[in-house]
Amino acid sequence: MMTLGITGRSGCGKSTVTAVFAARGIPLADADRLSREILLPGSPLLSRLAERFGADIIKEDGTLDRRLLADRAFATPEGKAALDALTHPEIVRRIRAAKQAAQQAGAKLFVLDGAVIIGTAAEAECDKLCVVTAPFEVSVERIAARDGISPEMAARRLNAQTPEAVLTARADYILPNTSTREALAKAANELCDALIGEGGRD
Repeated sequence: MMTLGITGRSGCGKSTVTAVFAARGIPLADADRLSREILLPGSPLLSRLAERFGADIIKEDGTLDRRLLADRAFATPEGKAALDALTHPEIVRRIRAAKQAAQQAGAKLFVLDGAVIIGTAAEAECDKLCVVTAPFEVSVERIAARDGISPEMAARRLNAQTPEAVLTARADYILPNTSTREALAKAANELCDALIGEGGRD
């Protein structure tokens, strides 16, 4: 079984690509969703995060104040490293469990969908990497419309992410989103066809 990581910067159209694979019955793990699930009320990780970043990151109702945690964790490189050290092992454990279930079910291809894969522990779980790209101005427009924020704020958010050149340098496959959604979906289907064929030969 081959594991394909699908990633890209915000507003690139990654969800269109992953939707194609999902519609074709390819088993998929959403790393971004897993990163949220591991921090739901009752998770043992919450107490460990509170020890490191302050008890007030846990609200009275037991939920995590994600914004406050982010403010503190991303304030310094040490804080970011501490957050990753606490959360990444559990995310990877769940990714591996999903991969194992897919393999036992006889899948030839498994997809790991995540905004942040390259440069994290999740990258090692992928056999191949697909990066979805889009022009900066187009991504800014999509982010602003999607999140209801100004283009200036959307541009700042995009500029804070890993540069596209860094992502594409690590990619095995690049899907440029420079035309229509239909064109991107067609390219994703063609990639899926090719990878299913490769997985069948392994």
